[in-house]
Amino acid sequence: MLAAVGSEGDIHSTRVLSLDATGRILDWISWQDAVCLYVREAVAWTLGDPCLTIHGGWNRETDQQSQIHLHPIVASRGQARAQAIDPSPALTNAALFARDSYLCLYCGEHFPRSHLTRDHVMPLSKGGRDIWQNVVSACLHCNVRKGSRTPQQAHMPLLAVPFRPSWVEHLILSNRNILADQMEFLRNHLPRKRRRQLQ
Repeated sequence: MLAAVGSEGDIHSTRVLSLDATGRILDWISWQDAVCLYVREAVAWTLGDPCLTIHGGWNRETDQQSQIHLHPIVASRGQARAQAIDPSPALTNAALFARDSYLCLYCGEHFPRSHLTRDHVMPLSKGGRDIWQNVVSACLHCNVRKGSRTPQQAHMPLLAVPFRPSWVEHLILSNRNILADQMEFLRNHLPRKRRRQLQ
């Protein structure tokens, strides 16, 4: 049981990148879940300099407090199931707005999350689907102006082509506090074209 928590970083915002033993990227995990891996001796290997130091209980015999130095990237023993590899990220408004950098893809203006909407490029009423490749972030004004028309019909060209992010892109978009070691590792797992766009 943890008696106290000390950190070399911000413990509330730091997440650990979880891999399987072969290096396949799984997901972000909390520091608590990472500690469980260390305590169960389920860590196969780690990458990066320690980002958090967790202080545990005191040893009566040695009068020393236990410590676990958490690394930013932790590979657990075992291998991920085939269906767990590169899963499709869930299409949520939060993930969509992050993919589109909080821009309205019609007017190009930057908006806070609360002022953006999900727009279907090919409207649902015309057979469009609610999938990554058919949705973009739009401000309320542009969404209402476009209505149930296509961008061509509304004379509102898109500023970017909607795409389904890979699992790695999704992980980058879903964490605002990525550590340098984690970002370097994730970037190296992006397709070359997308890797250049992030530089």
